[in-house]
Amino acid sequence: MEYCGIDLHAEQSQICILDEDGEVMETSRVRTSRKALERFFTRDRMRVVMEAGGSSPWVSRLLESLGHEVVVCSPRRVRLIAESKLKNDRVDAEVLARLVRLDPEFLRPIQHRSEEAQLLRANLKVRSAMVEARTKWINTIRGLLRSFGYKVSGKAPHTFVDRVDKIELPADLRAVIEPLLEQLDLLTGEITRRNEHLEEMVKDLPEVEHLRGIPGVGPVVATYFVLTIDDPNRFRRSRDVASFFGLRPSMRESASVSHFGRITKEGDPEMRRLLVQAAHACLLTKADSELKRWALAIAERKGKGKAVVALARKLSVLMHHLWVTGEIYQAFPNKDATQAA
Repeated sequence: MEYCGIDLHAEQSQICILDEDGEVMETSRVRTSRKALERFFTRDRMRVVMEAGGSSPWVSRLLESLGHEVVVCSPRRVRLIAESKLKNDRVDAEVLARLVRLDPEFLRPIQHRSEEAQLLRANLKVRSAMVEARTKWINTIRGLLRSFGYKVSGKAPHTFVDRVDKIELPADLRAVIEPLLEQLDLLTGEITRRNEHLEEMVKDLPEVEHLRGIPGVGPVVATYFVLTIDDPNRFRRSRDVASFFGLRPSMRESASVSHFGRITKEGDPEMRRLLVQAAHACLLTKADSELKRWALAIAERKGKGKAVVALARKLSVLMHHLWVTGEIYQAFPNKDATQAA
């Protein structure tokens, strides 16, 4: 077995290949393109390692299709590179190759999602960017009008332009905000079409409809969750999902002293944001549930901020559990089980 480390970059990537005994056989610099990588890696099977990044999904799929064993590791895991006093692309590639030769599990390999799931997830990211831009423009218009003594009532973003049109504004002030109003109207229409497309996507993902039974979990949260995990069997326990999304507390332990700090914030930041958003929605819902009572009890003891994060962590675990087992969400599972008995 030969061992290959790749330091991926947008234009060119550095490659280092070791033999079975750990001796450097070859170092090369290759263009980060499909043709160049395919030409270089059309050779005997190797164990190839790379850090997770923007190009790692398609590069890892390409090398796997060529018959190589591919290990994708988290950049946070490779401290030998991050804290090295001698750091360049050639050294980074060699360090990766030596680490994967010693023990691939030490690198805690990352499993990239399928190309189909990545494409569907990209649709959600585009929608998220549009919603974020619309919110920013609405806040800009609100602030400008407020500074001239005008207030826009209501909170629904999709009717914001109509509500502004009903306000009697001076012609010169309306001329200032008119370009943003026109763009908002176009953007709202595109977001509506994206929402309709999302509903079509959900029809092909029955597990999304299954997860939407949880309070606070809407179509966006459920769809993004399913597409991000892709394969639920990749986790040995449902509790591991919380760590995957960076929602578990960091821990420092020495001898008999253990210190728990803030959450690690590893993994997908957008999924973590959506889970926190779902936790807020769960607390605001009028429907009573064991989840809501549990979170409210934490809020009384430790504050609402910690309760929301704890609830987001619990939601991620619950969603994976329901997905794997096929169980239906129950607001009070212990009570229902008692009545059944």
